[in-house]
Amino acid sequence: RIFLQLLHLFSSQVATVTDYGAFIKIPGCRKQGLVHRTHMSSCRVDKPSEIVDVGDKVWVKLIGKEMKDDKLKLSLSMKVVNQGTGKDLDPNNVALDQDERKKRSFRDYTSQKITLEAVLNTVCKKCGCKGHFAKECFMQPGGTKYSLIPEEEEEEVAAAGHGGDKKTSLADEPSKKRKK
Repeated sequence: RIFLQLLHLFSSQVATVTDYGAFIKIPGCRKQGLVHRTHMSSCRVDKPSEIVDVGDKVWVKLIGKEMKDDKLKLSLSMKVVNQGTGKDLDPNNVALDQDERKKRSFRDYTSQKITLEAVLNTVCKKCGCKGHFAKECFMQPGGTKYSLIPEEEEEEVAAAGHGGDKKTSLADEPSKKRKK
């Protein structure tokens, strides 16, 4: 155990290759560590057997230790170590931190409804109109006041304006809206 605390970067042999990664022999003890397929290369790895074979010499970095069921489980990474020279490509573990952030679960907010009532029901302190805050107000002192027209009124005015008269052309519609 003291050996594992001192050693974080080492060269060793592949002991076993599975569908989810490769187990690497830890030098100086009978323990093995797992290089998950996501830590084999910076590129996507679907089949670890395409990257390594049993007996291959690889450079790995110890990236995690976990006690599970009274057994020490070691997580290793090949992608943060130059496989030719054994140089640590991520000495400050920046890439590992970024990988951890990517793994965090994404919250699905699509089922939650968004209502804008709080903004629509506010009254501007600057002009006294509804539907916006004073910091968003564009009214000049002594100028024309603008406010939002509720949707119900627009539908009623449109229905009253057209009544039963379907001869009204589309060109007349904008002029009726301006008269409001």
